[in-house]
Amino acid sequence: MNDILFLSVPFAAFIALICAYCFYRQMLKASEGSDTMRQIAQYVREGAMSYLKQQYKVVACVFVVLAVLFSVMAYFGIQNQWIPFAFLTSGFFSGLAGFFGMKTATYASARAAQAASQSLNAGLRIAFRSGAVMGLVVVGLALADISIWHVVLDHFIADDQPGEKLVIITTTMLTFAMGASTQALFARVGGGIYTKAADVGADLVGKIEAGIPEDDPRNPGTIADNVGDNVGDVAGMGADLYESYYGSILATAALGATVFAFDPAMQVKAVLAPLLIAAAGVLLSILGIFLVRTREDADMKQLMQALNRGIYTATMLTAVAAFGILYLIELHHWLGIASAVVCGLVAGIIIGHGTEFYTSHAYRPTRRIAESAATGPATVIISGMGMGMTSTALSVLTISAAIMLAFLCAIEFDVQRLLLAENLSLGLYGVGIAAVGMLSTLGITLAADAYGPIADNAGGNAEMSGLPPEVRQRTDALDALGNTTAAVGKGFAIGSAALTVLVLLGSYIEVLQIGLLRLGHTTLTMPDGDIIATHAASFIDFMNYYQVNLMNPKVLIGLFLGSMMAFVFCGLTMNAVGRAAQKMVEEVRRQFREIAGLLEGTGKPDYARCVEISTRSAQREMVLPSLLALLAPVATGLIFGVAGVMGLLVGGLAAGFVLAIFMANTGGAWDNAKKYVEEGHLGGKGSDAHKACVIGDTVGDPFKDTSGPSLNILIKLMSMVAIVMSGLTVAWSVF
Repeated sequence: MNDILFLSVPFAAFIALICAYCFYRQMLKASEGSDTMRQIAQYVREGAMSYLKQQYKVVACVFVVLAVLFSVMAYFGIQNQWIPFAFLTSGFFSGLAGFFGMKTATYASARAAQAASQSLNAGLRIAFRSGAVMGLVVVGLALADISIWHVVLDHFIADDQPGEKLVIITTTMLTFAMGASTQALFARVGGGIYTKAADVGADLVGKIEAGIPEDDPRNPGTIADNVGDNVGDVAGMGADLYESYYGSILATAALGATVFAFDPAMQVKAVLAPLLIAAAGVLLSILGIFLVRTREDADMKQLMQALNRGIYTATMLTAVAAFGILYLIELHHWLGIASAVVCGLVAGIIIGHGTEFYTSHAYRPTRRIAESAATGPATVIISGMGMGMTSTALSVLTISAAIMLAFLCAIEFDVQRLLLAENLSLGLYGVGIAAVGMLSTLGITLAADAYGPIADNAGGNAEMSGLPPEVRQRTDALDALGNTTAAVGKGFAIGSAALTVLVLLGSYIEVLQIGLLRLGHTTLTMPDGDIIATHAASFIDFMNYYQVNLMNPKVLIGLFLGSMMAFVFCGLTMNAVGRAAQKMVEEVRRQFREIAGLLEGTGKPDYARCVEISTRSAQREMVLPSLLALLAPVATGLIFGVAGVMGLLVGGLAAGFVLAIFMANTGGAWDNAKKYVEEGHLGGKGSDAHKACVIGDTVGDPFKDTSGPSLNILIKLMSMVAIVMSGLTVAWSVF
């Protein structure tokens, strides 16, 4: 029975990949428009693939070094012997998902523009279903990777004691996620630096200095800007959410294996539960994708309702499916754990709605920012930052409520025995199931996010190709919706990261236990002198053994270091964008100055030179922040031990989550405030209010597309590095 149920996981992966392929083929059959439209799309494709090729060379070198390091650690018994191989496969699948998503996006933009010349609904259909390729490839490859490695490890790992085999399998597979995390960080940071260097350079010189429209073909930076949308918001976001999806499923399965280790029959069900919920979510996401359509005269709210129709249908059906699945497999506390799934699903919707409210120009907060442009760019910056700071409250309160409710649901609201060892473990399992629930509909939620850069590129193609004004009006509507869905997607990614990291903290303790046993530490001598068998120790026992409490200076130092990491990481990535943008500005100015007739439209800009500048800058600038994220948990563990690492992870989670929400919402609101003015409000394009909003949007670009989105990978990657390097941490530390 359990084997048959497990087969539904690779089946769902297969269906997702088949549907992604079908959507891709359907998109290719659509017309790419005129020769000019095809040529512009080809420029973008070549630039995107050139960048990705260079990025993968850098990432490959990092992966080889890490694989050799893990092999040495495995040889000396400090590391699991499967890590060097599986680390590479998870990183490869993560990169592959980004590659397929970006390839689809670069082929879809001109076709979406051409479809928009027929109708708004036709443009939405092509852009959204092309975005769905990204969403379905991510979930399909993640479930395929998990299925393959589960079968392999089940075959090779011996079943020495009842309940022990699944614990070893799941905790071993959890460490594999570091490959996906590492790939995601380089993709997000590198892509974010690329896209914003190009965007800022093109906007500052083109819009403000030269006074030409956005995506004007006379602007040398416009192709690099369109390339950046794909490498940052498609390939980067895909790798980011691949990691969250992969990590949340494996961390929850590992917790389930530990919680029910005393009952092998129930243990299998607890491990299967997150896999089955994820599989159901994949199939129902596909159903939701087919429901996305709109009428021709739709406004911004109606376009958003069209997307929400598909997302809400998939969400509600997944909630129903979770109750059915957990009831059928007769999981312990099935009703409460199914309710925890609903907590995650509802939290995702609330965060999405909150982000939409604070970033869409259909609502008051963003319009207030636009109205503040009447007194210049300074007030745009002030009002935007103030709004972004206050917007964090909703997301933080939502995630806090989801954590508490999911925990309580899993233990059936046994408040009097909240922190008993068995309830603590089961409660954390409930939080993990909530994270899986939030990400279970990733197939369609990521489709909505990947739709954004496709719509943006479609608008750029329409502008550069000189399509009629009504076509540009339609692509502008699709682009404005894309800005909101991108902001919603970032909020969703950040919220899911917070839940995932909390589950990873629980999993870190499990991996510590295995690391101690691997090193031969069969007993723990507690601070009060009691001796406990390592294999029987609970979460609370390990917290006491390592003295993880707020009075321990190592924990406090770790908290400060984790909080510092969030700000230093943002500072490094913001400065990286600034330096790269300066080079882009200089190049665009040079071309305007030296290429005869460029501003008059008779000269031809050197697009390739701008693409090359962004590519080189991104490759160079992404290395330092990425290495810092990899080294911080290792250094903290070697100096301050387990207590310091726990402090680092908690501090990074708390500060990073709030800072990421602030930056994503602020940048998204500045962007849509500019769009609001460009639609003809407050003086329209070319007015002083528009110029002020362009400056706000320029400041917000690295907020929402580089530093903010990269933070959720930072907090996840630090957790994964801590888990993978736990053997080294327990073997040796200074304090």
